[in-house]
Amino acid sequence: MQMNLPSGTPAEVHLVDGATRGLVVFPDIFGLRPLFTEHVQRFATEWGVSTVAIEPFGSRTSLGDIDERFAAVPHLRDRDRFRDLEEAASATGCSSVGLIGFCMGGMYCFKSAGLACFDRIVSFYGMIHTPEQWASPDQGDPLEYVRGGDASKVLAIIGSLDTWTPPAHVRELRDTGVTVVEYSRAEHGFAHDASRPAHRPDDAADAFARARAWLT
Repeated sequence: MQMNLPSGTPAEVHLVDGATRGLVVFPDIFGLRPLFTEHVQRFATEWGVSTVAIEPFGSRTSLGDIDERFAAVPHLRDRDRFRDLEEAASATGCSSVGLIGFCMGGMYCFKSAGLACFDRIVSFYGMIHTPEQWASPDQGDPLEYVRGGDASKVLAIIGSLDTWTPPAHVRELRDTGVTVVEYSRAEHGFAHDASRPAHRPDDAADAFARARAWLT
């Protein structure tokens, strides 16, 4: 079902009767859409976790094409997204909650390394440093959040050909203590959206199996 968090941010929710484990999903830059309705349902039914996915842009649900969305990212405030993530964790109704995110959502997974509401985190190809075009006073650097949080609870899924996560950044991430799994010759977004040219079915299946083991 769909609901609004107390902040007014839209969310997609699938609660599992009797579940003791919750999962919050931070989508990619395109936000909540049928793809993530499917992911929420799959995580809930196959993984047995009460699952809540949030809209990355809060109450701004009328954003259009990719250029408009890219232009909106610098106006996001980390403190607002942390509030939404904490509210989503509470909405699962579970005492232990994990976090999974993709692309921009994966970047926010790194930023969430210090949030006490999540005991396990999986970032799919999240940006390790804030991209220059997204920098703003309200956007902290993901790697600095990891260094100030608990790197040991973070699993990073990375593609070796992903230009958003260059090798030097990946080395820095490993040095923090984050567990990094790198897929050879995989590009950005290779796992969560089968409609993308970069999709790699075998690597995607393996990555989601690792994510499930880490989170559940």
